[in-house]
Amino acid sequence: MTSTPLIPRRVFFGNPDRAQVTISPDGQHLAWLAPRDGVLNVWVAPRQRPADGRPVTADAGRGIRFYTWAYTGRDILYIQDKGGDENWRVYSADIDTGEVGDLTPFDGVAAQIGALSHHQPEEIVVALNDRDPQWHDLYRVNLTSGERTLLLQNDRYTDFIIDEDLALRAAVQMTPDGGLALWRPENGEWAVWQSVPQADMLTTTPIGFDKSGRVLYLRDSRGRDTAALVATDLTTGDVSLLAADERADAGQVLRHPTEHHVQAVAFEYERKEWQVLDPAIAADMEYLRGVTDGDAEITSRSQDDRYWLVAYLVDDGPVRYYLYDRQQQSADFLFTNRAELEGLPLAKMHPAVVPARDGLNLVVYYTLPPGSDSDGDGIPDMPLPMVFIPHGGPWGRDSWGFHGWHQWLANRGYAVISVNFRSSTGFGKAFTNAGDFEWAGKILADQQDGVQWAIAQGIADPARVAVMGGSFGGFSTLAGLTFYPEVFACGVDIVGPSNLITLLETIPPYWQPMIELFTTRVGDHRTEEGRALLKAHSPLTYVDRIVRPLLIAQGANDPRVKQAESDQIVTAMQARGIPVAYALYPDEGHGFARPENNLSFAALAEAFLGRCLGGRVQPIGDDLSGSSLTVPVGAAEVPGLVEALGE
Repeated sequence: MTSTPLIPRRVFFGNPDRAQVTISPDGQHLAWLAPRDGVLNVWVAPRQRPADGRPVTADAGRGIRFYTWAYTGRDILYIQDKGGDENWRVYSADIDTGEVGDLTPFDGVAAQIGALSHHQPEEIVVALNDRDPQWHDLYRVNLTSGERTLLLQNDRYTDFIIDEDLALRAAVQMTPDGGLALWRPENGEWAVWQSVPQADMLTTTPIGFDKSGRVLYLRDSRGRDTAALVATDLTTGDVSLLAADERADAGQVLRHPTEHHVQAVAFEYERKEWQVLDPAIAADMEYLRGVTDGDAEITSRSQDDRYWLVAYLVDDGPVRYYLYDRQQQSADFLFTNRAELEGLPLAKMHPAVVPARDGLNLVVYYTLPPGSDSDGDGIPDMPLPMVFIPHGGPWGRDSWGFHGWHQWLANRGYAVISVNFRSSTGFGKAFTNAGDFEWAGKILADQQDGVQWAIAQGIADPARVAVMGGSFGGFSTLAGLTFYPEVFACGVDIVGPSNLITLLETIPPYWQPMIELFTTRVGDHRTEEGRALLKAHSPLTYVDRIVRPLLIAQGANDPRVKQAESDQIVTAMQARGIPVAYALYPDEGHGFARPENNLSFAALAEAFLGRCLGGRVQPIGDDLSGSSLTVPVGAAEVPGLVEALGE
């Protein structure tokens, strides 16, 4: 293991060569995200000449992280905020002229792309909260003129279902009990059409209409545990079960680009598995399984359905992109997302199912350093220092595949484990709902059960286990060091809330219509009983229990977990003489977008973990260059940081 070359951090934390590769609706062009002067921008190339790619946007700040084709075939739509404040603007870029238009020229407004349609290629639906910060009104926006036409002035709904004619067909409202009401227009008025109980709220979601506009597809857990794929006939009310799995919720769906019917659906327990529902693509899916190693993902399709953009995902290498011609039934290799990963000594990711103390099954993924498992049985030759990475959300999940943090830390000599604890999604509503009101209770117990399993298996050295995560994973870090103060050797918290009362009191205004999602699952800050629970589950309440080193990172513009969440626990630790290192980024929000900032924080975290766990460390060197890093407190707690800062 010690002979494994040290892979430079920039390989993991720098910009990808290409990402989010798609094909235009007319099938004539490819697009992707790639660096332009070190900043991610949208590039376009003729389908037949991908090497002739050229940038069509010129963002010079945080980089573009999401784009989509308009159905004109000549316009790229993308969103951008300022410094991570999540006040998004919607832009259009003409791929021929390079001209960029701001379709939502408003400060302090969180614009959203609502819908596009090949029947109305010159227009899109945009949601704007410019009238009232809490509510998004719907507008049709002309891509050429920028003219906006009001579709709906909204003071009730949190989501909308729009058909291929850009007509508003249904809307979703959160109810006071934490459930959902689905509304639709009837005889010129809006009326409640269906109700979704609180227990099904996170596992029941509309997907969209078929071409006829009469059939609505949904993921639906009502009357069952795992969410099934169903089709509802709006004329007759009949509901048809299309696909289901006893262990996993219906997940990603593959729909025909113009007919819009569901052709395949994925279910993911340990690994993602596809059920093909439409015989018309059965031969295509079978062919793609044999093209190369990895799990095939169809990321984009031309309108005539001749060309598919296919990404192959593996756990120990880059994403490989192929252009598949259905007419010829042939797939041509395009490029990978990170060429520097080719040929490196990367590690495999192992899935396992671990029983929690109360009998729930927890799907976990762990990675071992290359060379540490000489007999290949998934257990290292000796227990290793380990980093536990809890995922964010908590209503999300960890999955099998390439995980940059796993690979980086495994290369440094650590075992790495990720645990799908209760509240994680994808495993049925009973599993998800078992985490309600358990943020510092059974959720933390599940995390501990995953860590203790790794210790019992001989994977982890019990004296050298760290916890590191972002958002809810950051909360888990702070909670781990306060509720289980002797278990972890150290913790790394990225934008994690420390006080659940102040977290809920300062959510963005456009989250306010969804407040019952939090009050019925985390705790109700509006009641005395709820505030008592939130205080009891807040790491800040027990700050004096912290006895292990802690590194905290925060984006100053974070609209979800405000800077105050990190400030207050740092201040409380200082008041008690408890050492803490605090990295603050003035141009970031909820997580870090600029690669210079990601690289700088990885350098800090690596040095910090090396001090605590004894893993291999690449010197900080010039990895702080170009970042906005400030260290208000505790630079001396990170080896080499004072020198790197020139202090």
